[in-house]
Amino acid sequence: MTLTLTRLLQPWVEVVLSASQDVMVNQLQLDSRQISSGDIFVAIQGHEIDGRRFIDAAISLGAAGVIADADDIHPHGFVDVKNNVAVVYVEEIGQQLSALAQQLYQHSPMKLIGITGTNGKTTISQLIAQWIDLVGRKAAVMGTTGNGFLNDLQPAVNTTGNAIEIQQTLSALNQKGADFTALEISSHGLVQGRVKTLCFAAAAFTNLSRDHLDYHGSMEAYANAKLSLFTQHDCQHRIINRDDPIGQQWLEMLPDAVAASLSPFDLKTNQIAIWAKQVTYSEAGIQIELDGAWGQAKLQTPLIGAFNASNVMVALATLLSLNFTLNDLVAVADKLTPVIGRMELFQSAQAQGVKAKIVVDYAHTPDALEKALLALRVHCKGKLWSIFGCGGDRDSGKRPMMAEISERLADESIITDDNPRSEDPKLIVADMLAGPKHPERLHVIHSRFQACEYALQHAGEHDIILLAGKGHEDYQIIADQKLHYSDRETAQALLG
Repeated sequence: MTLTLTRLLQPWVEVVLSASQDVMVNQLQLDSRQISSGDIFVAIQGHEIDGRRFIDAAISLGAAGVIADADDIHPHGFVDVKNNVAVVYVEEIGQQLSALAQQLYQHSPMKLIGITGTNGKTTISQLIAQWIDLVGRKAAVMGTTGNGFLNDLQPAVNTTGNAIEIQQTLSALNQKGADFTALEISSHGLVQGRVKTLCFAAAAFTNLSRDHLDYHGSMEAYANAKLSLFTQHDCQHRIINRDDPIGQQWLEMLPDAVAASLSPFDLKTNQIAIWAKQVTYSEAGIQIELDGAWGQAKLQTPLIGAFNASNVMVALATLLSLNFTLNDLVAVADKLTPVIGRMELFQSAQAQGVKAKIVVDYAHTPDALEKALLALRVHCKGKLWSIFGCGGDRDSGKRPMMAEISERLADESIITDDNPRSEDPKLIVADMLAGPKHPERLHVIHSRFQACEYALQHAGEHDIILLAGKGHEDYQIIADQKLHYSDRETAQALLG
């Protein structure tokens, strides 16, 4: 949409600008370094950085106008002029970013699907997009592994971008013909209002387990952040994983929500639900016999493990809620493919010297590691190996928990480095080794490549090695350096 600066700001403040200052708005930018000629710089007082410090720099780079957080010196509606560029002060503009950007970046009639939860957001969003594509519509995704269409994902810095980036990206995807976009919605993004004004055709909850306590402070605050997607945002349909304890609680609070489960359960009056009557796991993948509000069916998919069966059920329930037909979805379920870095299988292509299989997964929380190991145990005929680490400058409470889980569920465990960041890797390992009953039985190899190499040298041909924590990521943060590293490339290199 084409707007002048005064028209853009009209919902919040009416100002009078000269003809040369009331410019046409090209793009909105939060980062002064990204300014191109004609852009509007939005200078907010953030948690760590006050963007108003960079107003002069933005103008020198060609900003045609500035919208800035008001304060006592520059009250709401005050207009300053610098080099004939208007600087308009608006109170609490940081809280209005989503609405401000939505004024400029339109994305109708594309429908939005939001997915939140600790684990499974990426897999479910991409399964939904794959499924939509397979039945002849066009879908995009926004999240951890990138933004865009599945065959052309562009890197994303955060799971949920800032409010302006989200609206910009959605508008671009709409112009490229996307009928639907599935967005991963992080707890940070919800608390910070990054998706505040989006209207969701459907929103789905995957599960809740320990994560991000360094930010939220408590599991209750973390859960409430996730819940806000369903209670404080515009959602036409709500889909909840009933197999998660928090999901069961939320279904009591959200009587119109759709319940998805891997097992039958007692339905309440008028409850809409879909459930699995039987789930069969094999080397070929997962077979689900399902029943529910949309009828009965049997589907086959080449994914691995119980948590992926759950992901499939949540994705299916979401699409059924959006009036896709059960028959159409079941007919193409066998064409769904694993998501990059999510239970992604690598094996030797050589006929001679068969080696153990390596599975690369993003599991970096206690719950995710446990589910990954349990999923692989069903498929493992030999020993199950676990290679994992914990990030520095993050929730340290999960470190001993993850090591205890690996000791209990894997036959062989190797502790390695994840993203140590500013912490000493040896101290992170020491925290982790406080969890197992027999810490001396766990190997410690700080290099992820060498840890995987050691496992492959000592594993039998029927063993499975879980390389957990990095998934799709192609970097490792050590001290203040972001170094190129990929678990996927490690697996490919070692398996030849």
